[in-house]
Amino acid sequence: MRHTMSNLTDITPLRWLMRNPIWGFVLLVFIFFSLMSEHFFDYRNFQNILVQTSTIGLIALGMTLVMINGNIDLSVGATLALAAAFAVDVQSWAMFATWGNWQILPAVSLALLVGILMGAINGFIVWKTGVDAFIVTLGAMLGIRGLVFVYTGESSFYAMNFAYSDFSALSVGPFPVLALIFLACTLIVHLVLSRTVHGRNTYAVGGNREAAVNAGIRVGPHMMVNFMIIGFLAALSGVLLSTQMGAATPNLGRDYELWVITAVVLGGTKLTGGKGDIIGTLGGVLAIGILRNGMNLMQVPAFYVYVILGSILIAVLFLDKRFNRTANGGLRL
Repeated sequence: MRHTMSNLTDITPLRWLMRNPIWGFVLLVFIFFSLMSEHFFDYRNFQNILVQTSTIGLIALGMTLVMINGNIDLSVGATLALAAAFAVDVQSWAMFATWGNWQILPAVSLALLVGILMGAINGFIVWKTGVDAFIVTLGAMLGIRGLVFVYTGESSFYAMNFAYSDFSALSVGPFPVLALIFLACTLIVHLVLSRTVHGRNTYAVGGNREAAVNAGIRVGPHMMVNFMIIGFLAALSGVLLSTQMGAATPNLGRDYELWVITAVVLGGTKLTGGKGDIIGTLGGVLAIGILRNGMNLMQVPAFYVYVILGSILIAVLFLDKRFNRTANGGLRL
């Protein structure tokens, strides 16, 4: 009887919130802005939040895998921009001039392949050289961003196909298509991480890389796959963002890596690897989206969002360090 009662206690909403504190924060900011703005509690505003967070959210899904592995990818914003440039520009190539709306297919396919290729290159270099992923992807961020400026000639590409530029306005019932794509990808990555061998290996590699090697996990190829996944998701985010704007600019996606890493860390993924989940990342993405949207409705200057999120992120990292020190009986460096 006691055992049964204990199990029931473990699944109470309060206990779940204690294990996933980011959702408590999401609830708090949701209630706060509902009271502070009469326009916040409107279903069209909720649609805006989901659409606005979908591009950052897609990359955050891949970043969760990479960071659980104990790595990081700073090149996602640049990869987004490069993929968007290809997605828009390829539609204007002479070989696809008579394809009509079908010209969108090779353009988007090539853009996604570019994202996968950029991820594969990052993963391969990390695997074969042993150089820290932070350094590798920092170099990739600068190199790919330079490549974007070279490819675009420092100018913007504009989508001439209205079927492409109007895609972001499509809805299925009350749900925007961009939000549905993000939620579908969230479910897929969650299932991969929680129900597959690849997911279990992701935690194993991030938790103890030497033990993972001894267990027979091919750590290098495994990490390379996760870099390819984040490259694909960054490219997909670039494609969707370019449909919203109807254009691709050289500076597209700048600072996205910072927003993404903030969302993933707020969601509970450790910078040192071995811990994190997609449910937490979803909470981190929504927290940022609600905070930015609510402060915009209250006409608060945008830079205050950076101040608040920076303060929250530092507090989260500080508390995590304190809990680790308490759990281990000393400071963990």
